[in-house]
Amino acid sequence: MKQTDRDSLHRFLFEQMPVRGEIVHLDASWRAAMEHVDYAPAVRDLLGDAMAASVLMASTLKFKGALTLQLQGEGDLKLLVVQCGSDLNLRGLARLADEVDGLMLEDQQSRIEGRDIKSLAGDKARLVITIEQDGEDERYQGIVPLEKETLAECFEDYFLRSEQLPTRMFLAANAETATGMLLQVMPGHEEDQAAWQHVTTLGETITGEELARLDAETILHRLYHEDDVRLFESAPVAFRCTCSRERIADMLRSLGEKEIESILAEQGSIGVSCEFCAREYLFDAVDAAALFVDSVTASDKQSH
Repeated sequence: MKQTDRDSLHRFLFEQMPVRGEIVHLDASWRAAMEHVDYAPAVRDLLGDAMAASVLMASTLKFKGALTLQLQGEGDLKLLVVQCGSDLNLRGLARLADEVDGLMLEDQQSRIEGRDIKSLAGDKARLVITIEQDGEDERYQGIVPLEKETLAECFEDYFLRSEQLPTRMFLAANAETATGMLLQVMPGHEEDQAAWQHVTTLGETITGEELARLDAETILHRLYHEDDVRLFESAPVAFRCTCSRERIADMLRSLGEKEIESILAEQGSIGVSCEFCAREYLFDAVDAAALFVDSVTASDKQSH
């Protein structure tokens, strides 16, 4: 793959047909997200699919903010969260049931074999899409029905039901890369069934291995060399956690001064690890006391 195509999103459209598309490759960004965790391959690949899908979805929306995918289950996979901003910075994590110090039990490892969502998360699992606009209190939430075997098929159903946009999504992930391709009827255009069938039938011939290995230009040439396709300049995608010492401090303040004092008395200091990037934040007694100085000062000012 060309170096310029790594960790990038490519948009394209068919000049003679009302169809648009996107191809995303997550390489260094995907490996950075996996650097401090050790998931079973099936869970890892499902998370990779979700991260690639989140970029594809975010790029179809006209918004400035963050898109969050959250899957809650009652099976071996309890939680999967992916967040992608309009700037295409993203992060994600998965949480399993019956974890012991972050590691899976042996019998759980043997149970997680396929990538079927229901086999991982259970029949009652639900996937929620949340879109938050910068500077706005209201947020949009939608439910993705988990009625299909793969995440790609579930998202195809979601686009058809909620947006009335025929969509095909192809996702592939392994230890090294997470990739995806989206094909979609352009909003505001009536579906040309012959054109849509032509585009999707050819798209279905791409393999997961080819999607992961080939650059966007080669993929489009291999699939649509007889069609007039316009490929736009790529946009960079990056793994970037939004955690900070200030945000952790706000979280600790929300626990209350008495609770913080109790933790300090028991442990001597407070250590917090970010679940997304594994960065450690340490607060000693002096740091903890400083958490409540501002609030005390503000209260004193109001009383005078």
